[in-house]
Amino acid sequence: MGNSALKAHLETAQKTGVFQLTGKGLTEFPEDLQKLTSNLRTIDLSNNKIELLPPLIGKFSLLKSLSLNNNKLTALPEELGKLKKLETLHLNGNHLRQLPAAFGQLSALKTLSLSGNQLRTVPTQLCGLRHLDVVDLSKNQIQNVPDSVGELQAIELNLNQNQISQISVQISHCPRLKVLRLEENCLELSMLPQSILSDSQISLLAVEGNLFEIKKLRELEGYDKYMERFTATKKKFA
Repeated sequence: MGNSALKAHLETAQKTGVFQLTGKGLTEFPEDLQKLTSNLRTIDLSNNKIELLPPLIGKFSLLKSLSLNNNKLTALPEELGKLKKLETLHLNGNHLRQLPAAFGQLSALKTLSLSGNQLRTVPTQLCGLRHLDVVDLSKNQIQNVPDSVGELQAIELNLNQNQISQISVQISHCPRLKVLRLEENCLELSMLPQSILSDSQISLLAVEGNLFEIKKLRELEGYDKYMERFTATKKKFA
């Protein structure tokens, strides 16, 4: 893409606070964007070939939304944690294996999508984020859900299409968790904590495509309690 085109995009972004440049084959984060660190509220660089997010990302102090879906990121810089206003972060379809330690400082984050990466566990950094509503960790390589998940504040957690065979019973202690998606994993029925049914806030549990028949779930102790929550929620949205 020519410099004049980029310049036009930058001028528009200066006025609107939105910089969107998708599907242009970019191999790096446009350095010229640093001229707009105090303007931009939205950056969308999805569907490019960016391999590295530079430390200067931490300077975009007003940034509310960052989308880098379908790039070639293998890691994220610690400076990302400086984005105190960031509410939405989309990183689907990259090659991320872990999150930086400073990720836990994204205190305003509400929506996080990390579908289609190479994560092997539920990142503990997510557990300190108080405003998190939706977390999408589907299509990764997660094998177990650790005890720290009990601290997670999210309302919806999507773990579909992983390799999960173990889930900590602590997941039933998540204070706001209403929707738990575990479709197409490697769960035996005996590995599903019964407290999810009998003693949690979860009102939608999606477990199709695991190593048990759904009808067996209905035989578990606590299923009636779960159905009460499920029905009550359905009525609320009807």
